[in-house]
Amino acid sequence: MLFADSGLSDSQITVLLAIWSTTAVVAEVPSGALADRFSRRGCLVASGVLQAAGYTSWVLFPSFYGFAAGFVLWGLGGALESGAFEALVYDALAANGDEDQYVRLNARVDAIELIAQVPVALVATVLFSLGGYQLTGWVSVAMCLMSSVIALRFPEPARDSAEQHTGYFRTLLTGLREAVPIKSAVIAVALVYAIDAFEEYFTLMAQDWGVPTLWVPLATTGLPLLGAAGASLAGRLPFRGWVLFAAGLVLIAAALLAVPPALVLVGLYYGLYRFVLVHVETALQHRIDADTEARATVTSVAAILSELVAFGIYGAWVLGGAVGVGVLVLVIAVAIWRN
Repeated sequence: MLFADSGLSDSQITVLLAIWSTTAVVAEVPSGALADRFSRRGCLVASGVLQAAGYTSWVLFPSFYGFAAGFVLWGLGGALESGAFEALVYDALAANGDEDQYVRLNARVDAIELIAQVPVALVATVLFSLGGYQLTGWVSVAMCLMSSVIALRFPEPARDSAEQHTGYFRTLLTGLREAVPIKSAVIAVALVYAIDAFEEYFTLMAQDWGVPTLWVPLATTGLPLLGAAGASLAGRLPFRGWVLFAAGLVLIAAALLAVPPALVLVGLYYGLYRFVLVHVETALQHRIDADTEARATVTSVAAILSELVAFGIYGAWVLGGAVGVGVLVLVIAVAIWRN
């Protein structure tokens, strides 16, 4: 919604997303090591605060440079969350011998996160009609700060005494070393997670396909719901390599139609994609050594690679729009399927 009334061109938005990705690339692995060495819960709290600061920059300085500063802050906040959340959840389950339940919990978290976008879209429409860009932005700031307050209540398993005395750089190097033996799982997460960058273009696609700006949030409401359905099914059904390939074909078909009803196909694509994402993320957590002191760092290695691959998604959008992205999804699907 902020983009919809920002006055920025598609090319400027693409540059801003690249700035966001660059910031995340620089901070990703170091922030994962921070979570492993000090506090994963603390990183989640700091993440919400930084993202709130990013929204504040967008509201106070609604220009290209104000958005650029906000994306740097948002990228830093995202890097602190990435890896830390997965490690916190997995280790909490492992502490009780329930790590085999991670796929179900991961699916539920993903589904709830997506379902929550529906009331948010409805509220955003009301806020935008009542107070425009400013009111929508300040409410976004409040929501980020609320997420930090909630994160303060997350339980964090006690660390081994040896881990508590491990230096930061040793933790960082340990995570990098442990990512090498499981590189196939790391690469799979990097490739699939990078596709999620395309979500940033959903509202722009809706506008380009003829949906009025005011109705964009409502028109795209079904997309997260179908994504949530796919994520939820991932907790119940085994992984199938062809699913991501089918998602790419569906996206290409939607892009060729390029009319408002084609958003239904985009939702189907998104559901198939989320099904695959839950499975590859779970596979990575299971492959990481159960006794490691650097789970968040290893997960962040996959995340930093995904940020690099995301540049390919941005390039595909600039060169070929949604069709270009769909073709790239097919390429990634073949790589994952063969792996």
